[in-house]
Amino acid sequence: MRVIVQRVKEARVLDINQKKVVGQINNGLLILLGIKKGDSKKEVDYLSEKISKLRIMSDKKGKMNLSIKDVKGEVLVVSQFTLYGETKGQNRPSFINAEEPQKAEELYNYFLEKLKSTGIKVEKGSFGNYMEITSVLDGPVTIIINSN
Repeated sequence: MRVIVQRVKEARVLDINQKKVVGQINNGLLILLGIKKGDSKKEVDYLSEKISKLRIMSDKKGKMNLSIKDVKGEVLVVSQFTLYGETKGQNRPSFINAEEPQKAEELYNYFLEKLKSTGIKVEKGSFGNYMEITSVLDGPVTIIINSN
C-alpha cells in the first residue's frame, strides 16, 4: 500500500459523472491512496496509525511539529490505483500490480473508518469514478509512505 500525503490549505473532489462535489476540506491533508495486490487490513492499520501521528503540520514558529490531530485538521482521501502504474520497459503504464476494484474498495473503506476512529474528520473521493481534484498545497509539503 502506498500513500501520497500532501499538506493543504483546502482541497475538494468533484465527481465528473455526478457533476457534484463529493468531498471537501480546509486545513489538512490530501491523501492519495494506492492499494496493490496482496494488501490487507494490516497495511491499512499501519498507515492510518502513521498518518494520524505524522508531524507535518506547522506550529506557531512554522516548524513541522504538529500532527493533523493536534491542529484539529481534516483529511480528504482519494483512491488512486495509478500509484501502482509500472512503466519499466514501456511508455504506456501497466496497472497489473494494482488491486482488483472490489477488494480495493473494501480496503479503501476500511482505511476511511480507521482514520475516523482516531478522531480525525475524514472526507472521501468517489471510488472508481472519474474525478477532478482541486487543492491548494501548503508549503508545499508532500510525503510518500509505503506500508512495507
